[in-house]
Order: sequence, then structure tokens, then C-alpha cells
Amino acid sequence: MVQALSIWLAAASLLTFAAYWRDKRAARAGQWRTPEATLLLLGLAGGWPGGWLARRCFRHKTRKQPFRLLFWLGALANLAALAQLWRWLD
Repeated sequence: MVQALSIWLAAASLLTFAAYWRDKRAARAGQWRTPEATLLLLGLAGGWPGGWLARRCFRHKTRKQPFRLLFWLGALANLAALAQLWRWLD
């Protein structure tokens, strides 16, 4: 169970990192952007560490306050779910 969860979180983080990278590239080129809701859902699905790293690396989505708040609420929800799962497995 722990191994499967680790693989899921790593894959979700990589996918989320790539989505932020693509969105930043599109923003610079004036092309179609990835909706914020998609980025937030990827983070909520476990990819928030990749989203956090991408935000730091690309300086992307770092100033928009509603997005920042929702991002961190999703991260906290993930951490709470992981803590609960850890208790159940113990």
C-alpha cells in the first residue's frame, strides 16, 4: 500500500510540474493556457509537491492571491488525508 501511494504521489507531482511548465511557456508565448482549476485539481490529486517546486522554479502563479490560497488549502487537505491514512495503516 505504501509503495503504491508513493508511486502515485511521485507520478502526480511529475505531471503537475509538467503542467505548470507548459502553462508558463504558453503564458510567455501568448498561447492557450492551462485553466487554474486544472492546476489546482492536479495538486489536490497529490501533485502539490510538484506544483510547489514548479511555482518556485518558474516563478509561476506566485502572486495571484486566490490561487495561492487555494493551492495551500489543497496541500493541507492532502497532508491531512495522508496523516489519516497513516493512522489507519498503523
